[in-house]
Amino acid sequence: MLLSLLYFTHLEVKGSISVLLKYPLHSHLPTYKYNFQTLNNKLAAHFHCPQIPLTMAASCLLRSSPFSLPPHQPDPNPRFVNNAPKFLSIKATISSDKPLETPPAIKHRRPADQSIRDEAHRLGSDHHKFSAKYVPFNADPSCTESYSLDEIVYRSCSGGLLDVQHDIQALKEFDGNYWKSLFDSRIGKTTWPYGSGVWSKKEWVLPEIDSDDIVSAFEGNSNMFWAERFGKQHLGMNDLWVKHCGISHTGSFKDLGMTVLVSQVNRLRKMNRPVVGVGCASTGDTSAALSAYCASAGIPSIVFLPANKISMAQLVQPIANGAFVLSLDTDFDGCMQLVREVTSELPIYLANSLNSLRLEGQKTAAIEILQQFDWEVPDWVIVPGGNLGNIYAFYKGFHMCKELGLVDRIPRLVCAQAANANPLYLHFKSGWSDFSPMKAKTTFASAIQIGDPVSIDRAVYALKNSNGIVEEATEEELMDAMAQADATGMFICPHTGVALTALVKLRNSGVIKATDRTVVVSTAHGLKFTQSKIDYHSKTIPEMACGLANPPVNVKADFGSVMDVLKKYLLSKDSKQ
Repeated sequence: MLLSLLYFTHLEVKGSISVLLKYPLHSHLPTYKYNFQTLNNKLAAHFHCPQIPLTMAASCLLRSSPFSLPPHQPDPNPRFVNNAPKFLSIKATISSDKPLETPPAIKHRRPADQSIRDEAHRLGSDHHKFSAKYVPFNADPSCTESYSLDEIVYRSCSGGLLDVQHDIQALKEFDGNYWKSLFDSRIGKTTWPYGSGVWSKKEWVLPEIDSDDIVSAFEGNSNMFWAERFGKQHLGMNDLWVKHCGISHTGSFKDLGMTVLVSQVNRLRKMNRPVVGVGCASTGDTSAALSAYCASAGIPSIVFLPANKISMAQLVQPIANGAFVLSLDTDFDGCMQLVREVTSELPIYLANSLNSLRLEGQKTAAIEILQQFDWEVPDWVIVPGGNLGNIYAFYKGFHMCKELGLVDRIPRLVCAQAANANPLYLHFKSGWSDFSPMKAKTTFASAIQIGDPVSIDRAVYALKNSNGIVEEATEEELMDAMAQADATGMFICPHTGVALTALVKLRNSGVIKATDRTVVVSTAHGLKFTQSKIDYHSKTIPEMACGLANPPVNVKADFGSVMDVLKKYLLSKDSKQ
């Protein structure tokens, strides 16, 4: 344990020094007042040496038995854990004939040839005792099939999904308060790699990866927006929140999973495994995240996109990041089928959410929600659903916190789908009878325009185990909800409009109560979908009323015309008050 020491220089000391030592867990400690010269003489006699310099005497004093600190639990990462205050606060009162001079501040700077990554590697911040492996998803407890995370495998022997399973017993050696303190201590730091909202939970994500192999943009730690006006005005709610996962490096929640997947690929390539690049099928956001993280690591990325079915803002991201982009005359499901066939024949690593590594990063958003509420569990969390990996990722994050003692329950989950691509909704309404894929129709919520979701089994498992619900939103409903949210200070994507529509329906039916703390997950930044907003406010969408459109008003450039328009506008606003 390091102790704070008094710093004295060029001081002529007279009289006594009053030293007050305070430790937060030992507030009963007395204040000790010493005649310093007497103390110094005693220390010199005790150690059979000349009088000890002042700083050494202070150090001896602080090591004396009345101030020994209490034991604490072992620490898997001792340098960077701050689960309790570890420094003694020292207040010194010094009498002197000369005015005190403040010593110059000492600036600590790394050498020019050393980065924060180099520093973490040098300091050995990767001491751990935790592990994880692939196992068949939701397998029978007697199943012994498993794979190292360093193997390139996407499905079990039976062809089913895989899941990343952590050594929970090893994690349970530390209690819930320990993990809460550890995760909280890393928020907002620049220490590599813990400044990331994902890697601040490294022990629960990829515990065995060396920090030197991690590819991160310090993603996560996204804003929890109190939707005060939207909640009060439209729902009569005071505890409505929007988790803006789209305020991220590439503008979507996909960054959370992609930092994990690309970091593992970086590790595999350093191990000389046969990986020449990373590929994905995408409706926009996955390709943006993959291309950005691959560009950061210098790894080739290959993107399969459905032609003319994503926004220009989404298309330009992988192009700008140097990805090899294939524009295919099919929908997302067709792209997904092709990329699976290609990655089975070529040494290209599959980056879609079929790969369970992605979900390990995405689950950290659930842990962040708990952190942002000081580890209090919300009543509801509403997540837009397309390929359906994210709803399971949120369940996994909440469940892990409950299993390891950080919280005592999990929230009820809602998966929100566009009515034009709603296979999970139909499955739910049928009482979870046999699932039927569908041909997804065009929707403004393009990222969830998926009719044959890969993670259907994961989503059903998450919803059944969280007493969850599935809702849907028509095109007009989701666009109106987006316009309502934007008019109250947000600037959301159409997928968030789907989630807000689900909230409105559940609130109107009384399922969600006015006092329920509810979190809506916003998955992408509204700036990626400006064309849909322009079309709505221009009232150019066929067969849609666009009832909340707010088009610009054309006015002649003269004072009288402007005054007439403004008076009419202000009177209309006044009548609505």
